[in-house]
Amino acid sequence: MQPDSASHRIARVAAHLSPSPRPQMEEGVRPAPCRAKGGAPGFKVAVLGAAGGIGQPLSLLMKLNPLVSVLHLYDVVNTPGVTADVSHMDTTAVVRGFLGPNQLEAALTGMDLVIIPAGLPRKPGMTRDDLFNKNAGIVRSLCEGVAKCCPNAIVNLISNPVNSTVPIAAEVFKKAGTYDPKRLLGVTTLDVARANTFVAEVLGIDPKDVNVPVVGGHAGVTILPLLSQVHPPCSFTPDEISYLTKRIQNGGTEVVEAKAGAGSATLSMAFAAAKFGDACLRAMRGDAGVVECSYVASAVTELPFFATKVRLGRAGAEEVLPLGPLNDFERAGLEMAKKELMESIQKGIDFMNKSGPHGLYPTVIAAARLFSPLPSSRFAGGERSGAGAGGGGRELGRSLHENSRESGCSKPTVRDNGTDAEQLIGLQART
Repeated sequence: MQPDSASHRIARVAAHLSPSPRPQMEEGVRPAPCRAKGGAPGFKVAVLGAAGGIGQPLSLLMKLNPLVSVLHLYDVVNTPGVTADVSHMDTTAVVRGFLGPNQLEAALTGMDLVIIPAGLPRKPGMTRDDLFNKNAGIVRSLCEGVAKCCPNAIVNLISNPVNSTVPIAAEVFKKAGTYDPKRLLGVTTLDVARANTFVAEVLGIDPKDVNVPVVGGHAGVTILPLLSQVHPPCSFTPDEISYLTKRIQNGGTEVVEAKAGAGSATLSMAFAAAKFGDACLRAMRGDAGVVECSYVASAVTELPFFATKVRLGRAGAEEVLPLGPLNDFERAGLEMAKKELMESIQKGIDFMNKSGPHGLYPTVIAAARLFSPLPSSRFAGGERSGAGAGGGGRELGRSLHENSRESGCSKPTVRDNGTDAEQLIGLQART
């Protein structure tokens, strides 16, 4: 066969570069959804606080989940870098980033599941209640966005102290007229993971074969592992019961002290949050028999909120399961837990009754809105500027640092690689 002439080759190239117009589609026929627009089947998930110590590994783990089609990452700093990093993973979910309060509504619109790890972590010597005044306002502001933009989403609340922040979220949704107690779930899965791990160590078996119900709340003595209901069934000596109960209750403190001020239980919390988020997604898909422990609105005790086993379904916590039989040790622990829980719940409700429209964080919200380096038309829409996480984060950090001096606020720490998000979120006006 004679080789093609030069004119034939040029004609073929020209036809490739200038293809004929697409044939007209029949009425009612549409092209398949574009992957870049989130066309893959699955659920839309938002992580609020995605640039933090829990948020970053949690974002990575949710990107790995095949049930997630769209993953929105929101924070007040450093979201561009986290988004770029996570988006390079070759898994199904389309990742979009949102930076600052002026982009919160865009981050939340249309979401099916909202996971909230935002807030300050525990540091040595701090209890979860010490975090209350720092994190309560953050949770309220984010939940106001949820109520406005995705009122039917299931909310997984991680921000500590969970015993108080879940009641705060409930009050926000009540005031907005969107409250559905089944859709508000406090994440206590880390307590269960620790219980399974520590019990497995004592029994000498694989933790994945252990299931320990943990009820009550998510702080100190409110964490009540029901060792009498361990699966597989087994018995413990009094010393083992005391050791396991105290270690499970103090698991967070164990990590804080081991990190010597460098952080709190971020990696294990991200694992637990991703595990609980996956359970919610499977239940939303219609899987039967999905049961997890969670801190929810409950009639199991006289308290309005309580952590116990719940059966998850398409609408969230569709059934709150009873405690089951308790031994004497557990009954005594339950009474101690209820006393402290009631105080924490009331603290959250009182905060909502007393707080103003922007709570404790007017400086952070105003400053982030004024100095956000990436407007929504550039970053939230998908374009990534060369400023990225480093340049944009540093610029926002400098602006907030200067703003704090002018307004009489405590100074955030500005590091070489950008603003410390934990310090940034923790800015408070002096009163």
